[in-house]
Amino acid sequence: MKPQRAFVAERVAAQHCAELMRGAGGRPAGDWMALLGAAGDGLARLLGPALAPLYGGEAPRVKATPARQDDELMLGAEIGPLAANILYRVTQGGVPVLVSIQAAAVLGLVDRTFGGRGDLRGGLPERFPLSADLMIRRIETILTACLAAALGLPESMVQADRRDGSLAALAPFASGASLSAMKLEVIEEGREPWPIHIALAEPFLPALFDEKAAAPVQPKGEADPHAAPFADLPLEVSAVLVDMRMSMAVLAALQPGQVLPVAVARQVPLKIAGRTIAAGTVGEADDRVALRITQTQY
Repeated sequence: MKPQRAFVAERVAAQHCAELMRGAGGRPAGDWMALLGAAGDGLARLLGPALAPLYGGEAPRVKATPARQDDELMLGAEIGPLAANILYRVTQGGVPVLVSIQAAAVLGLVDRTFGGRGDLRGGLPERFPLSADLMIRRIETILTACLAAALGLPESMVQADRRDGSLAALAPFASGASLSAMKLEVIEEGREPWPIHIALAEPFLPALFDEKAAAPVQPKGEADPHAAPFADLPLEVSAVLVDMRMSMAVLAALQPGQVLPVAVARQVPLKIAGRTIAAGTVGEADDRVALRITQTQY
């Protein structure tokens, strides 16, 4: 059957702008994943130096893998029955973010603390011993600071809410939730890398990054030495016990066993890059030579 007339549109078809066709937060889903991946790269750069005290002062290398979509079953299979699972609340909205650290890595760090080589003997225990719980708290503190810095948030907006060795017992996500996840690998020469898993429910991605973008701009002023990135900046400090002048003739005549009389100043200067920042008196603390600060000059 053929119509006897041509059809004419009653009105102009709707033309939706790109903003209406995007997901929550005004960005395509891929943009949120890219932001998560960029935050993971930043976290990896910060985490290596921050973990150095747990490795005897030598910072391990930390590498981030690209952010990906995941689900609870696959994530649980990667994490295993025992891990240091920490549920953080991030930003003012309290976005739940799971950070999970491999159990073998935690126990290896405990072994190093007690003078071992960090090798895990035998299988994993059913639960963490008290010594491992204390190590987890140390790692948790490090992660809190690094996670806040990587997201560009004040540390007060990154709080550890709950922790459990069993991911099932912690139950950080609603059943069947679609997750956004990434993995960091902590690499030490001569050893197998160990993973840190990070995941959150996919609908929370816009809230995680939108609040950061909408955070009030801090007024410009003097840098706060107690805030990142200045607080962790290492500086070489020298206490000058003796500052004396000697002639070239005396220096040329120095011999092993020769005794040079010196006088330690009552006020010993404390210097950074040649600039005196404080002064103090020499004493003893815990069987070590110590300097009691009596005045500051900054």
